[in-house]
Amino acid sequence: MSRTTYSLSDLVPLSSGHSIPRLGFGVYKSPASQTIASVNEALKVGYRHIDSAQYYENEREVGQAVQDASLPRESLFVTTKIMSPGESGPASTLAKARESFDRFGLDYLDLFLIHSPSSGPEGRKEMWAALERLWEEGKVRTLGVSNFGVRHIEELKKVAKAPMAVNQIELHPWCQQREIVEYCKKEGIVIEAYCPLVRARKAEDPVLQRISKEVNRPWSQVLLRWSLQHGFVPLPKSDSPERIAANADIYDFALSEAQMADLDKLDEGKKGAIAPNPVDCE
Repeated sequence: MSRTTYSLSDLVPLSSGHSIPRLGFGVYKSPASQTIASVNEALKVGYRHIDSAQYYENEREVGQAVQDASLPRESLFVTTKIMSPGESGPASTLAKARESFDRFGLDYLDLFLIHSPSSGPEGRKEMWAALERLWEEGKVRTLGVSNFGVRHIEELKKVAKAPMAVNQIELHPWCQQREIVEYCKKEGIVIEAYCPLVRARKAEDPVLQRISKEVNRPWSQVLLRWSLQHGFVPLPKSDSPERIAANADIYDFALSEAQMADLDKLDEGKKGAIAPNPVDCE
């Protein structure tokens, strides 16, 4: 039976020795001009975990919002990601990773991920080595990956010195990536779920609508509860204050075992992904 009792202040222990808030706030496709306001709103609601990336082009704005917040830095968890190696070898890759610190303006980052495995075996190793250098310097507290399949993780584990604590992948009832999930749980790797709301593309799904009516909650909250009750760390994103608040209002109800099972049956495997999902790339 899946766990059903949670709170917005819940923390999940990481193999790095640190902890990650169980609910995150994503800023993918949040324009720079909107990001500060959205992160401020999320922090006001009670989120303490912000997920950014070099690719999102809003690290500077996330950093500004974190610095402006009247909250202890230790109470906040900030993530970024590097998509690809530098253009001229390991030194340029390390320099590319360091650029994030210039933009955030923070003394340290809580989590730095390799955003995608798509740069090939040597590119993945080069990025991991750069992130380990930052970890050794105390600039990053925890390292991880995103969109990695089992083979990619096994490959990096052969050369890794730092714990690989997190794998952030697309996860929702239509794309459950069960092989990766099972492997990560067995290996003690925390699983973050991006696209947990399927970008609203399944809002009218009859099973989801039925369960939404049964629990008298919006479809979006049903999907976030499904993610929580599977033990994932969901990363909903929105620039609407109302939706930012609603996505955190998921702690006073639970899905039954039968409702969870009905959502589990919606899995479409790889074809259920709505993002590129490069978990099988070379």
